[in-house]
Amino acid sequence: MEIRDSVTFVPYWKNIRRRTRRVIDCIPDDRFDWTHADGAWTFADLVRHIGAAERWMFGENALRRPSRYPGCGSSLADGPEAVRAFIDRMHVESIEIFESLSREDLDAKCETPGGIQITVWKWLRAMVEHEVHHRGQIYLMLGVVGVQTPPLYGLTEEEVEERSLAL
Repeated sequence: MEIRDSVTFVPYWKNIRRRTRRVIDCIPDDRFDWTHADGAWTFADLVRHIGAAERWMFGENALRRPSRYPGCGSSLADGPEAVRAFIDRMHVESIEIFESLSREDLDAKCETPGGIQITVWKWLRAMVEHEVHHRGQIYLMLGVVGVQTPPLYGLTEEEVEERSLAL
């Protein structure tokens, strides 16, 4: 998928985040600091990482500036309400950046934190993959702690099978 302009990309990106935010809302407040293994990220770390990476890595790089990614520690936001507010604030700031990008900006090269030159629109496409990857982690971690989650696109796997033609 080529991202041709911000007018079509921004609503698409908002929908991606809406689905991520829906699963973040399933994280019980008393589980925000839970992790499945010593040294692994907590739910809160993952949520902070998604927000910080969107704004301070992908957003800055899309403007052809160096990454300013601050990590995902509790100094960014601590506690469920603050963490949710943080990701929402990072998203609003990022949307402002993405809406400002012209076709020429999208076709320009930016430099990733790894020192790779990449076309801005391809970097934004990588941002979508990054978000989906971490959303999947949150879904898995919620399953481990026994939290029911909404189906991603409105139907469960069983409902899709039930509504499909038999082979």
